[in-house]
Amino acid sequence: MISPTPSTAQPLSARPLDGIVIADFSRVLAGPYATMLLADMGAEVIKVESPSGDDTRSWVPPVRPDGVSTYYSGINRNKKSVVLDLRNAGDLAAARELAARADVVIENFKPGGLRKFGLDYASVKEFNESVIYCSISGFGTAGGASLPGYDLIVQAMSGLMSLTGDSKGEPYRAGISVFDVMAGLHSTIGILAALRHRDRTGEGQNIETSLMASAMSGLVNQTSAYVAGGVTPFRMGNAHPSLFPYEALPTKDDDLIITAGNNTQFRKLCAVLDVPHLADDERFADNASRTLRREELRPLLVERLKTRTAEEWFGKLNEAGVPNGPINTIKQGVEYAQKLGLKPVVQVGTGAKAVPGVRNPITFSATPARYDLAPPELGEHTDEIRAWLAIATIPTSSTPGER
Repeated sequence: MISPTPSTAQPLSARPLDGIVIADFSRVLAGPYATMLLADMGAEVIKVESPSGDDTRSWVPPVRPDGVSTYYSGINRNKKSVVLDLRNAGDLAAARELAARADVVIENFKPGGLRKFGLDYASVKEFNESVIYCSISGFGTAGGASLPGYDLIVQAMSGLMSLTGDSKGEPYRAGISVFDVMAGLHSTIGILAALRHRDRTGEGQNIETSLMASAMSGLVNQTSAYVAGGVTPFRMGNAHPSLFPYEALPTKDDDLIITAGNNTQFRKLCAVLDVPHLADDERFADNASRTLRREELRPLLVERLKTRTAEEWFGKLNEAGVPNGPINTIKQGVEYAQKLGLKPVVQVGTGAKAVPGVRNPITFSATPARYDLAPPELGEHTDEIRAWLAIATIPTSSTPGER
C-alpha cells in the first residue's frame, strides 16, 4: 500500500473559500463530490443527513479496515455531519436556520422535493436574499422532472452506452458514474462563478445542473458530430472516429495504447517500428487518410509491434516522443501516479481517526488544499451544529408554505 502524504506537511495558509458556509442537503455522489472539492478549498461544509444517513454509507463492499464504505469515504472528507429529520418540526426549524446562515445551499432532491419543507430556493431566498442555491437533478426541472436521476440511466439515455463497448458487442456503461462526477464538477464551477458574482454585486442566485445536461456537454465531440455535422456516432471499441492510430494495439504480450495524433508523431512511430516508408506512403499521408484507411494501416503496425513486449515498446516510444501507455489496473495506476511525483494519496484527518484518501487534483501555489477532517460518522457533529443554530436568525413565524 502506498503511504499517504500527511496533511501536516502542507502550510496552514488561508484557503480560497475560508469563511464560506455550505449547507449540504445532497446525497450519494454528484452533490457530495462537489461539496468535498469546495471543502478542500476551505469552505465549511455542513452535511445534513436523515436518521438513516447518506445512502453511500451502506454501499459495500469494499470497505476500509474499520468497516466504513470506501465509496462514502471517497467523497465526504472535510465535512461535518448533522442528523436532521425534516419531518420533525424542531429539526426542520434547525434546517431552515442553517439555510438562513449559509452562503451556499446545495441539494439533489427530486425537483420540487424541498418545497413542502420551505427549503426550496424561493423559500430560502425570503430569509437569505444573498444565498447561492444549487440544485442538481437527473433530467432537469421541466419535462424530465419526474424521471429518476441515476447515472446509469443517463448513460443509457444520453447515448454514451451506444458508444461504449466492442463494435460487434453489447453497449456498456463506463467504469465510473461519469455523469454524476461531471455534474458535480459543473456544480462546483457554477457555485464558484456565483460567489464571484456575489462578491461584485451582493446578489445571490439559483443554479441548476443536471446529469443529462452534463452528459450533453461532456460527450463533447460525439454530441457535436450530430449537432454540427448530422452524424450519429457509433460504437467503435477503443478506436477513435477521427484519429488513427489512437487505440489499443497488440504487442508480443499485452495491448498498448498508442496515440499518434499528428504527422510528426506518426513519422516518429514509423521510425521506432522500423517501417519509415509508411510515413511517406501516400495512402497514409495525413490523419484523414490514415483514419479512412485504418484497416489497411493497422495490420502493418501490428506486425512490427508483435516483435516486442508492451513494456519494451513503452520505453522506446517514450524516448522517441510518441504518446503511448500500458493498460493498468487501478492499483498500477495509483502506483504510477506516485512514481511520477503526483502524490495521489493523502492522509485525511489526524490522530487515530486519520484515513487515506485521494488528493484533490488542483495544485495551488499559495492556497493549497487541506485535509483536516476525516469523513464524518453519521451525526458526529450534531450537538455542535445544533448549539450553533440554537439562536435563531429567522422569524419563528416564517413557516413553510406561508408565502
